[in-house]
Amino acid sequence: MIGDHQKPRLLVATGNPGKAQEIRALLTGLEVEILTLADLEGLWRTETLGGLPASQDDQEISERFERLERAMAETADTFAGNAAIKARGARNITGLPALADDSGLVVDALGGAPGVYSARYAGGHGDDEANNRLLLTNLEGVPEARRTARFVAALVLALPDGGEFTAEGACEGRIGWAPKGEGGFGYDPLFILAGDGRTTAELPREEKNRISHRGKALQAMAPALRRIFAKKA
Repeated sequence: MIGDHQKPRLLVATGNPGKAQEIRALLTGLEVEILTLADLEGLWRTETLGGLPASQDDQEISERFERLERAMAETADTFAGNAAIKARGARNITGLPALADDSGLVVDALGGAPGVYSARYAGGHGDDEANNRLLLTNLEGVPEARRTARFVAALVLALPDGGEFTAEGACEGRIGWAPKGEGGFGYDPLFILAGDGRTTAELPREEKNRISHRGKALQAMAPALRRIFAKKA
């Protein structure tokens, strides 16, 4: 909740509501006010943030978001590289501790594609349906034994004092022949868990959070997060 000054703040530097929901759930228990990029307009209009004074000017707010977008542009060729760019950019613009992830799907039969281009595989950023259609098209004729794949996530926490922490996680599986399940987002309806038979879109949210690539990365990041945002006794 914006304005809860009893807690330190952590900016989860994503505009993806699915990712934000997962990360919020996985950070439950920390003594921290969790913000996302969607909260920034309200903050910029009501208080000084990152040295930028409060402003009710729509053009000024728009320019701040443009600066943030440039600072967070994903120009690296690795998940960890992109996560670092986003975390540092968000930290530098807002002055807040920033946690950013870059994640995606790595398909062995496609030479690692879509990889860092997972969100924009079909051209438009975040068009899940188009991305899934293209993935199935590119895997036409590939037998089940060669449809192995994994979700990979990298997390970077960038602190105002310049400190940084990095963690990674992976979830093994294979690509199915058609979408299954109503949950999750992205490639979840096509990704069948190794040794399970269900897609990640068929998992209850709590189970997915526990075994997902992002969940594993957050578990690896947990010691640093607990030290910085330890729950008060």
